[in-house]
Amino acid sequence: MKLSDFDFDLPEGLIATRPARPRSASRLLVARGDRIDEAHAIDLPSFLAPGDRLVLNDTKVIPARLSGVRSRMGEVGLTEARIEATLLDPLPDGNWMALLKPLRKVRDGEVIRFSEDLSAEVMGRAEGTAALKFNRTGDDFDEALNAAGAMPLPPYIEALRKSDAQDKEDYQTIWAKKTGAVAAPTASLHFDDALMDALSVRGVEITYVTLHVGAGTFLPVKVDDISQHKMHSERGTITAQAADEINDTRASGGRIVPVGTTAMRLIETAAAEDGRLAAWEGATDIFITPGYRFKIADALMTNFHLPKSTLMMLVSAFMGSERIRDIYAYAVAHEFRFFSYGDASLLVPKG
Repeated sequence: MKLSDFDFDLPEGLIATRPARPRSASRLLVARGDRIDEAHAIDLPSFLAPGDRLVLNDTKVIPARLSGVRSRMGEVGLTEARIEATLLDPLPDGNWMALLKPLRKVRDGEVIRFSEDLSAEVMGRAEGTAALKFNRTGDDFDEALNAAGAMPLPPYIEALRKSDAQDKEDYQTIWAKKTGAVAAPTASLHFDDALMDALSVRGVEITYVTLHVGAGTFLPVKVDDISQHKMHSERGTITAQAADEINDTRASGGRIVPVGTTAMRLIETAAAEDGRLAAWEGATDIFITPGYRFKIADALMTNFHLPKSTLMMLVSAFMGSERIRDIYAYAVAHEFRFFSYGDASLLVPKG
């Protein structure tokens, strides 16, 4: 298939730069088979049945965007350069891989100071990225990073406004627990205490899994033949308890509904061909495109995605390419808000 098969026209005015307040007041497009209904996130329980199970990603986003200064003593004296860093992935040796701009302004061995408490030595550079060794580790690092860093908003929001203090709350799920993501599982940003209480009353079950969303989720597809695209790898964990809960729900006839493409990709990676799960930990670079046979997900709650993105390919695989085009045309015509802070959809292939 070609990249152009997943393109559509999106007015810039439909790109959300702030979330709905309260979170569960965001709009919800419900596509069941050939039917489309309009609701709000708080209405989600009415489209689920007692015994259905939502699968939620409990990763916690770090404030991975840092601004610092590199100082250098040269023939003309002390010179400084402003360096912007976006943390990408932790490395096995405790260092961090980071995107540095401008990378040409730093050399191996130089130190970038981000705050009075946080600095990093450049340990090596390659292909636009650098390995950084921070002066703090463990809880001390987390504390200094929280003070100095900003939330790594997606490029399509950063193009319209800069990250601010409010994003440290807005760009984090209410159940965020396990630190490691540099992007939020954004379908989960529609959930608040009121919605969680309503789901409980309805008898909808909850299971938590972990996929640390990487910056690769924002990388554009640069090849016209999508079969040649290579996905960025992300780390995930499914506990034995989570696997048992999902297996029990399937055995009793309940539906498995991942919230977000991250939870979807994780459980589809870990599931056996018959849909059963066991405890799982590792990295996944699964690339779901039309023709993929889903093993475990019965429905999907997700936001509205970028044209020509891998996430558009995933929802096209789940609902069918023609059907997802119709759904997105409806969403644009009815002015649903798009992307990370936008509205949500509940996609159910069988009505």
